[in-house]
Amino acid sequence: MTLEEFRLLRDHVYAHCGILIHENMKFVMERRLWPRLEALGIQDFGSYHRYLRYDAQRSAELEAAVESLTTHETYFFREPAQLKAFCEELLPILEKRNAHTRRLRLWSAGCSSGEEAYTLAMLLKESGRFDDWDVEVLGTDLSRRVLAVARRAEYGPSALRATPPDLLERYFVPAGVNRVRVRDDVKAWVNFGHHNLSDVAGSQLVPRSDVVFCRNVMIYFDLAARRRVLGVIRDRLCPGGYLLLGHAENLLSLGADFELVHLKGDLVYRRPELPGGEGR
Repeated sequence: MTLEEFRLLRDHVYAHCGILIHENMKFVMERRLWPRLEALGIQDFGSYHRYLRYDAQRSAELEAAVESLTTHETYFFREPAQLKAFCEELLPILEKRNAHTRRLRLWSAGCSSGEEAYTLAMLLKESGRFDDWDVEVLGTDLSRRVLAVARRAEYGPSALRATPPDLLERYFVPAGVNRVRVRDDVKAWVNFGHHNLSDVAGSQLVPRSDVVFCRNVMIYFDLAARRRVLGVIRDRLCPGGYLLLGHAENLLSLGADFELVHLKGDLVYRRPELPGGEGR
């Protein structure tokens, strides 16, 4: 892969989904994309770039390319301190604020293989606050492959490494050797959909949410892409709704549209209320 070919492919990926690949990752891009060239019978990366731009199958292949270039490492009950603050401090607020509608919507943006979305549903059940409410946890991701894993809801030891033993027993059922499946009543609260966070127009199909978890996603974007994604998230948050990021992320120089909220156990962000205190 020449430097010019790298830049053409990098820019094409960036325009599609906002993921920025730095020049020191040129070798990684070459190694990860080479199997795609072999699968298509293409001899060089310049031809592959032309395929991604002009071939009738370019959309499907671009998805396959991005799939090859991204990592989907996650597990249940990740960042427990933040989840504890969510349960102990935000859920009581949401229960009170939405008492008139008895409706709660959470969005796991960049949900990967579904562990975060199912974790949130389990925490809602554990709270006992929303058992007779209209509850939905939506998980979205750019990768159709990991969404298929999420919908199957079967996991092995790596995904379960931080799961408390009592919750493992309560919310999973055996699914073969060293495998478990998320219990059906948890799955009933969770839906998954394909979504590109950089697609401003397509994001209008995402329902308004009371809380958005977008953890360890922004680290893949440059400043311009982060601003675009945050605009999407703000638009799909109910006024007064909360945004939770990964602990390595913050909205410094980006957070004019969000208020920083100091919880006892964490820092989170909130979309300001509408005038008059309307919640939606």
